[in-house]
Amino acid sequence: MSEAPFSPGGLATLSCILEVVAPKPGNVHRGADFDDVTLVDFTTSAVVLGNVIDSAVESSAGETVLQAVRANSKIVGTNTNLGIILLLVPLAKLVAIDSGSLLNSERISNFLSKLNQEEGAKFYEAIRLANPSGLGTSQQFDVADATVESIDLMAAMELASGRDLVAQQYSDGFQLLFDFAIPMIEHGRELLGGLTEGIVYAHVALMAKVPDSLIARKCGHDVAEHSRMLASKVVETLSGDSVEEFSVRQADYWKRVSELDFWLRSDGHQRNPGTTADLIAASLFIGIHNQIIKPPFR
Repeated sequence: MSEAPFSPGGLATLSCILEVVAPKPGNVHRGADFDDVTLVDFTTSAVVLGNVIDSAVESSAGETVLQAVRANSKIVGTNTNLGIILLLVPLAKLVAIDSGSLLNSERISNFLSKLNQEEGAKFYEAIRLANPSGLGTSQQFDVADATVESIDLMAAMELASGRDLVAQQYSDGFQLLFDFAIPMIEHGRELLGGLTEGIVYAHVALMAKVPDSLIARKCGHDVAEHSRMLASKVVETLSGDSVEEFSVRQADYWKRVSELDFWLRSDGHQRNPGTTADLIAASLFIGIHNQIIKPPFR
């Protein structure tokens, strides 16, 4: 690889901004805020996270996660990006160790496997401070009750991997992003003409592949599965080989994206597919670092 054009923190900030400004259905973006959180909050969080990453080069992953959550809480005042912090900090640490090496599943898994109990305690403290919606309780490794002696972060992530997509990435080395999300960004970019369009396409395709775990936590499995089915119907509109009919399919696709967006927003923002958005941010980080997703981004 050639010399990286971004510091690890700069790449984290760029990835977060590219993700949040894209008009992904059900999320805050450049054309839509929520009542209690806005685009300004998310872009501020992106800058805060990047600054923390670059100023915490000597800190452990757990300490950096905790510093990022503390800084975001102080400056933004609400939990905008816990999932993104948990996903991007290990990736940024790996890039800081060796900016010339590609990120891959094996390298990520090897790094995560070395996180110790003290680091796990920092992760847990950060999660408690962020206080994410719909966290619930667990008989094992419960965030509210855990002590340093009882924390095995990777065992906890493995236990939660069936119900939480961020935990799943920890347990399998971000394989979903390498195998699916990053290729979908590039496929959508080629199909629809730009990175923003590729991000929206990958977001919907990822929703169609796996139910969003934030929706599942807040609204239940049935609602999350229904959102997956609706997203599948959106993606299906672009299938077909006829070049002549593609403009018609493309118009139908954007109409269905808009309809999905309306449905996701029709219950306040309880149906916000926030975990899918977090995975897209991490996919952008990996894709740009690995020079799969290349500038210019317009």
